[in-house]
Amino acid sequence: MSEKPVLRFVLGDQLSRQVSSLSDADPKRDVIFMAEVTGEATSVRHHKKKIAFLFSAMRHFAERLRDDGYTVDYLALDAADNPGDFAGALKQAVERHDPCGVVMTEPSEWRVLQAAHDWREELDVDLDIRADDRFLASHEHFVSWATDKDGGQPKTLRMEYFYREMRRRTGYLMEDGKPAGGEWNYDSENRKSLPDDIDVPERPRFEPDKITKQVMDLVAERFPEHFGDLEPFDYPVTRADAERYLDWFIAEALPCFGDWQDAMKEGEPLLFHSHLSALINCGLLDPRECCERAEKAYRNGDAPLNAVEGFVRQIIGWREFIRGVYWLKMPDYADVNALSAKRSLPAFFWTGDTGMNCLAQCIGETRANAYAHHIQRLMVIGNFCLLAGIDPREVQEWFLIVYFDAYEWVEMPNVNGMALFADGGFLASKPYAASGSYIHKMSDYCGSCRYSVKEKNGENACPFNYLYWNFLKENQKLLKSNHRMGLIMGQLDKMADDKLKAVDEDAKRFFASDEMKGY
Repeated sequence: MSEKPVLRFVLGDQLSRQVSSLSDADPKRDVIFMAEVTGEATSVRHHKKKIAFLFSAMRHFAERLRDDGYTVDYLALDAADNPGDFAGALKQAVERHDPCGVVMTEPSEWRVLQAAHDWREELDVDLDIRADDRFLASHEHFVSWATDKDGGQPKTLRMEYFYREMRRRTGYLMEDGKPAGGEWNYDSENRKSLPDDIDVPERPRFEPDKITKQVMDLVAERFPEHFGDLEPFDYPVTRADAERYLDWFIAEALPCFGDWQDAMKEGEPLLFHSHLSALINCGLLDPRECCERAEKAYRNGDAPLNAVEGFVRQIIGWREFIRGVYWLKMPDYADVNALSAKRSLPAFFWTGDTGMNCLAQCIGETRANAYAHHIQRLMVIGNFCLLAGIDPREVQEWFLIVYFDAYEWVEMPNVNGMALFADGGFLASKPYAASGSYIHKMSDYCGSCRYSVKEKNGENACPFNYLYWNFLKENQKLLKSNHRMGLIMGQLDKMADDKLKAVDEDAKRFFASDEMKGY
């Protein structure tokens, strides 16, 4: 009698041969199970391009495993017996293969992990949920770092100190126990305005193959009402193409990434950004290899330190820190709303139809690409939501829907902690609030805007200008105790009554205008 197989259940953001659920898989015995289910595709109304990317990447990964000699049981979305959810799909797979047990890597989202614990009770075999060791910091390591000696959690955490520990642990950009170049952080060198004559490198395009075209047809048929453009589609969906995209970034874009990583330019949605986040988050690229390739470019003299440090910090600093905060604070973190923001998300977040050109550009590019870079997300879209007092739950859902690199673990802390200050300062030391002058400095958006960034008040004034002061005024009680806000809150205290009245009138007019109408 043959030995029973182990059923290896691989989720759509675990597309790596090195993932813990596959680390000891036996191709002669085990069965790898993957499933496309409606329940996940519609948990929120995900961007059409996001669904197409993940389903295509999953199907290509399954083919790669088969080519390597593994038995793969792949449940397509349109299979006649697809039950539409992970629980039903996994139960069917267990019935088909009669395994001795099921092994999976820990889901990246709280909701799915809680469901997985329930599956343990429903299946007739043992379910082994393993840690996701693709991350450089385990849950235990982050909790240890975030917890004081007496076992209590501090009121605030700061990424910068976590990042320094990660540099020491990994050895990235370290020299004799000290940071390369003598500084931990070169962010001050990464805020340059983009020159008009900048030469942006041409990116490689990855044309859809037969599998991707089939997936695109499926998405167009099943999810026609979901947000976003499905075509053109030219993003990597295989490990080989992901590696080629990483090669291109290291050689062509990384050298200039540092200087202009905060810049924004109309018609150039990607500039020098890596555009690798979706590939890392789904497993086609490993965060370690990305850091190692970038560091090698610095050591070889092919990329400057400020660019490489900024890129490495995004991965071992922010990415790991955000994930740690998510698991540390869930499930309560989903409902934080320290500023009592209650306004609804305006309709233009779905259409891009707004007179504010910065938002029209960033939302339009998001609709087209399922992507916007971090400054567009934080300092334009997030900044507006902060200043306008948009309900954090609505903003969370929007970010989760529209970006193809978004999973709740990375989206929620960035929205609640960074963009909206909804956690009251647990993650960020101050609100990332800015008037139109910041956007004007870092982009060319204001030149073709219906509003004037130079005007502070009135119907033609940039709404960011008076909404900034209105935000400070509405939240004065909470913000006045923030030491990093002392200078600006002092300016608010000294503001003349007529100026305060103008801010109040402008804000009320804006909130009652067509710009703020709901969907």
